[in-house]
Amino acid sequence: MAKTQDFTATLKDVMGAFPVDTAALEGAFKSTATLNEKLSGVALEAAEKSAEISNKWTKDTLAKLTEMSKAKAEPADYAKAATDFASASAEVAAENMAAFAEIAKKVQSETVELLMAAGKDAAEDATAAVKKATNDVTAAAKKAAAAK
Repeated sequence: MAKTQDFTATLKDVMGAFPVDTAALEGAFKSTATLNEKLSGVALEAAEKSAEISNKWTKDTLAKLTEMSKAKAEPADYAKAATDFASASAEVAAENMAAFAEIAKKVQSETVELLMAAGKDAAEDATAAVKKATNDVTAAAKKAAAAK
């Protein structure tokens, strides 16, 4: 009956000859966590500013509605109040939409800056890791060749 060869020892030798640098993985994890923290900060700041704009817009609208809902002496005054409300609401809407657009523009530019910086850092880290891996593999290959 044929016996299956045990490759455990051979596999251990091969894995030992090509060491894995866990520091590179730890560095990548830390870099990713830092990038995520910065991106979250950008998003949360934008959400906070958007909430402030929405809150102010709502309060202004309610104040104008309160003024519009007061009893008037003449029927024409109701039409004027409704027209004034609509005109003021359109003006405020345009201002607030411009404010939201500014927030979006800022988020976009900050995100692009963060991603560009992260890409540059990742490229530098990858270059260093490849150099180190090449040196390690070369040294292991020389050691294996010398052992024969």
